Amino acid sequence: MTDAVSRNGTALQVCIVGLNYAPEPVGIGPFTTGMARGLVEQGFGVSVITGNPYYPQWRAVPGYTMPWKRTDEHGVEVVRCPHYIPAKPSGPKRIMHLASFALAALPVALRQALRPRGQRPDVVICIAPALLSVPVAWLAAKLAGAQLWLHIQDFEIEAAFATGLVDATSLPARFARWLERRLLHLADRISTISPQMCAKLVAKGIAPDRVLEIRNWANAPPPDPSGGAAYREQWALGNRHVALYSGNIANKQGIEIIPATARLLKDRDDLMFVICGEGPNRAALEALNTDLPNIRFYDLQPAARMGELQSLASVHLLPQIAGAADLVLPSKLCNMLASGRPVVATALPGTGLYDEVDGCGLCVAPGDAAAIAGAIEQLIGNPAQSAQFGQAAVVRSIERWSMGSILARLAGELASLADRPASANRDRP
Repeated sequence: MTDAVSRNGTALQVCIVGLNYAPEPVGIGPFTTGMARGLVEQGFGVSVITGNPYYPQWRAVPGYTMPWKRTDEHGVEVVRCPHYIPAKPSGPKRIMHLASFALAALPVALRQALRPRGQRPDVVICIAPALLSVPVAWLAAKLAGAQLWLHIQDFEIEAAFATGLVDATSLPARFARWLERRLLHLADRISTISPQMCAKLVAKGIAPDRVLEIRNWANAPPPDPSGGAAYREQWALGNRHVALYSGNIANKQGIEIIPATARLLKDRDDLMFVICGEGPNRAALEALNTDLPNIRFYDLQPAARMGELQSLASVHLLPQIAGAADLVLPSKLCNMLASGRPVVATALPGTGLYDEVDGCGLCVAPGDAAAIAGAIEQLIGNPAQSAQFGQAAVVRSIERWSMGSILARLAGELASLADRPASANRDRP
């Protein structure tokens, strides 16, 4: 244990409040899990208050439907809380889903906050989504005399407006904006995952010296030297090029553009679109493709085969609706880059996604299927350009998305924050 993460010989204690955690294979869960386990390796004592796994299927995972349960997982104290899981997550149902977790997490957080000194948290980290958990984390931090750190994976309220889940002009929308402003100002430190999202926090009135970029990291295994040969045989793909999307199938992805693109390229016998994913919109998406011979759907693949799957791609597809361009930086991008394959993304210049992909693939306007089709044809028709983009992608994944360097920075910031008086520098809402 280093002095940076100890106080009087006792490990600094971090409590993470976050709905998503292992064994969820995609989305926020793997990064909260990596954060917790990485901090343990850095010498912190770490506890996690989380929900029962459900994502991206939006149904309970067998074996995790119990009420509150405490386990030790890789040195992390994990307490899982029961919560409501809507089969079809509309706006109101999502609110109930997030609120049920916050209520279930409250008694657990209070118990941890009232532990003896040396066991209670020095820093409480709240992962957003969900902002509705911030009051729980704030109360635990206040009772424990701890610092409150808010880590934002996406701006859930603005994303709800952008995807049409909530009418941005409605009374509930005005209340949501007011609530977001109040909750953001409760935190001693706020981190998020891209420079553009950091700028958005400052624009929301958060002091720049309280905002920190802690991005997600590449968590895929090394690329498969065989180029995904096992998948090619398993799925009878032969030597065809593969335009690959792997991840959640939900509103903000704008993934319905992929079938539209496949339709434009249906006469190319050398190209197959492959979508590996689950989510609330999958059934509707599949219904758009019953007559297309050049698109296939598969379930999410095991994490142990992620390197194989990513290497299968001739080109990765990263669609995103225009309104969500700076509300979230898709975590799947870091694995795409690490695979050494070029990316086609829908993003406009000046957005965070554009800046991450530029030089490692091609960016086209959101919603333009013809432009996506043209970009795919350009890349598979120009192997030299694809190879150049792929090499640049690997370099970028190391420079910007290295797990070790990101977690080391987080550990240093946590240790520094823990030494400050609690609530000394919070902004007034």
